[in-house]
Amino acid sequence: MKKLATIEEFESLKMNGKHIFMFSADWCPDCRFIDPFLPEIEAEFQDFTFVYVDRDQFIDLCAELSIFGIPSFVAFSNGDELDRFVSKDRKTKEEIEQFIKGL
Repeated sequence: MKKLATIEEFESLKMNGKHIFMFSADWCPDCRFIDPFLPEIEAEFQDFTFVYVDRDQFIDLCAELSIFGIPSFVAFSNGDELDRFVSKDRKTKEEIEQFIKGL
């Protein structure tokens, strides 16, 4: 999974192509819970580019996008937000797949 480096990169990515931004943090146990099956999800949904966004590094971006719980997912296609799966709850592989299938 690609890791977001700058706000400028976020703006460029969200405007060009189909991306799912995963907001996470290294210290988050619910985020680590999904780590083992994320590669399978990425392989299943190759029409999206998945981008890891470190919540602590990009706290202002999280506030701007109203991301208050992690892990959370926000999908964009050429500048338009398609949908979001945002909550503070632990997410299962099935829940993440259903979210992406519904985009």
